[in-house]
Amino acid sequence: MNSITVFCGSSFGYDEVYKTQATLLGQTLAKKKIRLIYGGANIGLMGAVADGALHAGGEVIGVLPKFLQEKEIAHEGLTELILVDSMHERKIKMNDLCEGVIALPGGYGTLEELFEMLTWGQLGLHKKPMALFNINGYYDSLNALTKTMVDSGFLKQLNKDMLLISDDIEDLLNKMAAYRAPEIGKWVTKERL
Repeated sequence: MNSITVFCGSSFGYDEVYKTQATLLGQTLAKKKIRLIYGGANIGLMGAVADGALHAGGEVIGVLPKFLQEKEIAHEGLTELILVDSMHERKIKMNDLCEGVIALPGGYGTLEELFEMLTWGQLGLHKKPMALFNINGYYDSLNALTKTMVDSGFLKQLNKDMLLISDDIEDLLNKMAAYRAPEIGKWVTKERL
């Protein structure tokens, strides 16, 4: 993979481990010559992952809606900052620029971005690996919820398996490199489970 989009929080969270691991992810991507695509802000985990990559000599492209630039949160030191008109346009551009997605801890925005990419993958609109960097067990509950979705007949196991999960950066990148998208549709019936 030559480029990975990272979705993550615009806050640091309460535990220093989130910032430390976000910075390490940025550094690791840079060392592996993987271009970082992210939301373009200089705050929270977004700023930490970008700074980690930049300080390690990496290429970092931010995609930021103009209304957020006006709030003075744009990262000024990026390789490139792409300004777009809307949040939806931001996601489309980030998808166009990347070959895979990693979600770090974050709030509603992070989950919304991740789930839209998962939905697009489930519908066959892309075949990119999508991963959760499960720092400090942050996504354990989400993993349990997706199991409930399968057990209740609302999600196929093969679609659950589209979401790669690890608390280790190297392991996560290896899983992404080995990923193969499912070839069948998303609809669940008793006959197709």
